[in-house]
Amino acid sequence: MTDFPTSFDRDELLKCARGELFGPGNAQLPEPPMLMMDRITDISGDGGEHGKGHVVAEFDITPDLWFFECHFPGNPIMPGCLGLDGLWQLTGFNLGWRGWKGRGYALGVGEVKLTGMVRPDRKMLKYFVDFTKAVQIRRLTMGVADGRVEADGEVIYQVKDMKVALSEA
Repeated sequence: MTDFPTSFDRDELLKCARGELFGPGNAQLPEPPMLMMDRITDISGDGGEHGKGHVVAEFDITPDLWFFECHFPGNPIMPGCLGLDGLWQLTGFNLGWRGWKGRGYALGVGEVKLTGMVRPDRKMLKYFVDFTKAVQIRRLTMGVADGRVEADGEVIYQVKDMKVALSEA
């Protein structure tokens, strides 16, 4: 598959954000505060529920995270869209990890269910991305995956048919 490791710490994720991991013009993670994970604990191109690749990552929750102050004053909750963005970030990271070239961008998601909330008293989010399809043909490089986010072991977000592509344009 690749010569990259199967786990990454925060420093390595920051290298990816700077374009140093997969090379200039290829998949990058955003820099903080939009980087929505602290570490990737496992990644593959042939594992997961469907045998087409997966990613597992963690994000430490602390009461001083930037979004708690503004969403909402007096009722702090992590915006659900940030959890979705974390899943998209990890989907694109997996495509770059496979050695596929191009800049990543989200194409969409088929279904989103938000069944819980992330408040400042939570300790950790755990992301799970399971690919249902990963293709690289001619000008198309795309991953399709299902995902879920757990907060302290409780499933709070679930998505189906998340799509991320890489483009060399």
